[in-house]
Amino acid sequence: MTNTVFQSRLYRAIILSSSIVALGVLGYILLFGYSFVDALYMTTITISTIGFGEVHPFGVGEKLFTIGLIISSLFVIGYAVSSFSEYLISGQFFHQIKVKKVQKKIEELQGHTIVCGYGRNGRQAISKLKSYKKQIVVVEKYEGIVKQLDEKGGLTIEGDATLDETLLRAGIMNADNLITALPSDADNLFVVLTAKQLNKDCKIISRASKETSYNKLKIAGADNVIMPDKLGGSHMASLVVTPDVIEFVDRLTIEGETTANLEEVAINDLPEKYLDKTILDLDLRKKTGCTVIGYRTPSKEYIINPEAEVKLEAGGNLIVLGRPEQINTLRKLF
Repeated sequence: MTNTVFQSRLYRAIILSSSIVALGVLGYILLFGYSFVDALYMTTITISTIGFGEVHPFGVGEKLFTIGLIISSLFVIGYAVSSFSEYLISGQFFHQIKVKKVQKKIEELQGHTIVCGYGRNGRQAISKLKSYKKQIVVVEKYEGIVKQLDEKGGLTIEGDATLDETLLRAGIMNADNLITALPSDADNLFVVLTAKQLNKDCKIISRASKETSYNKLKIAGADNVIMPDKLGGSHMASLVVTPDVIEFVDRLTIEGETTANLEEVAINDLPEKYLDKTILDLDLRKKTGCTVIGYRTPSKEYIINPEAEVKLEAGGNLIVLGRPEQINTLRKLF
């Protein structure tokens, strides 16, 4: 709100300054028959109060017009200087420079992930994405939170994620993924609709708090809909029924707190010589120490613990298990 007030005052000062120059030039041309260059010269030295000599000897009319121009310009220039000084002192000038730098960096991104909302779920998503060194752009509408994120050095857009212009500033056209973790299901629905309209190839993951919102979000275009409360309850119940299994699976996916980890390898990222070959031909176990525990076919069917003879098709993904050092070796190879 403050930023808008400062900007409006600055724009008003620029318009008034331009108007007083135009008034002076037109006055000297239309009232006294000066050429454009002479009129501009007289207006400039009058407004700036430099006091160089007149182009032509002044008559009564020219003297009165010049007096009026001087008095008017004093008020206008004073207002302009005051507005610009206040804008500069408030920090808005440097803030705008910083915003432009961030915007330029975002425009250079390709295949990044946009996270809408820096609430509890948004923070968890960002933390996980950072651990995998993914490029992230955060969209948040609250100025205080945006300042906190800026201090951490992240790429942040201040604005309403439900608006086209905000997602465009966040680079939705070049993004591969979008996570919308806003507290309102209605807002998440708007984000999904907007993002899908702007970039139909972007994978969208949405948060939902109500069962009734699940189908609506899927119809709107969300690839995945996550209900944190439902997942939390199910997870707690599973810890009662199969505690060791759940504890083990949790440890697989928490990087930095475990001796094992999971990784996904896209078949399209592998060297061409492995295309249409088998898992056995890939020989990940020997090269990296990792074990293939799952395979997603191009038609999005999942095979748990696939046989070594399963063919690697374009568009498919391998799910790989390994210790952190083995996963690092895998990432370096592919």
